[in-house]
Amino acid sequence: MFFYISQLFSFLIMPFSICLMLLLLGYIFNKKSWGKKLLLAGIVLLLFFSNSYLSNLLIYNWEPPTKDLSTLPVYELGIVLTGVTHIDKLPKDRTYFARGADRATHTVQLYKMGKIKKILISGGLGFNPVHPLSEAESLRDFMVWAGVDKSDIIVETKASNTRENAVFSEKIITSKEVGLIQSNQLLLITSAFHMKRATACFAKVGLHPDTFPVDFYGKIPRANLRSIIQPSIDSILIWHKLTKEWIGIAVYSLVGYI
Repeated sequence: MFFYISQLFSFLIMPFSICLMLLLLGYIFNKKSWGKKLLLAGIVLLLFFSNSYLSNLLIYNWEPPTKDLSTLPVYELGIVLTGVTHIDKLPKDRTYFARGADRATHTVQLYKMGKIKKILISGGLGFNPVHPLSEAESLRDFMVWAGVDKSDIIVETKASNTRENAVFSEKIITSKEVGLIQSNQLLLITSAFHMKRATACFAKVGLHPDTFPVDFYGKIPRANLRSIIQPSIDSILIWHKLTKEWIGIAVYSLVGYI
């Protein structure tokens, strides 16, 4: 239930949703003075949220920096969080990646470089899609195809949010089957914009893994005429990602998940 409520709440206060509501109300009540103000506010906010320089500057400073592969020690276990595939896509004979495939491809690279010995993939089905496999199992199949030994992959198939990723992963990591692995032997792999909330959730369950952020949205900020003046749909997407993270952090703090 928490999963569905949080998704609905997130949708209602997304920047684009707010702009759309203001524009719609402004259009419906355009004959009233306050209706015209709503319409103007919607246009101004839409221009603000579509400004590529501002959105890039914001997410560039939000995301943690990249890490040099050559400087990483060897870890017993890499923990990969899902949320990067179209799990309901047909036919069901392959892995359909969305944005964020770095979570899987960089994990394979780390494994093949000998930087991680085993891989734990955490993630379930989300909104009950038609795919017979959880997202964790789908990513496992891709990694095996890419050359990872299947015996070196552990899948956790119940988690539907970041909190559950941490809770269920901790149970596996401390189980008798896996054996207790110290936090300094763990490497958490997820998108850079998501890393703050993920590390906080894992810390709450007593795990303090090193981090390896991937799937970066931010670029080195450069102010030029195009980035300042030309609206960009990608900028609205960045605001959507950040707003969802901020809401997640706020809600998780209120309910004691972090």
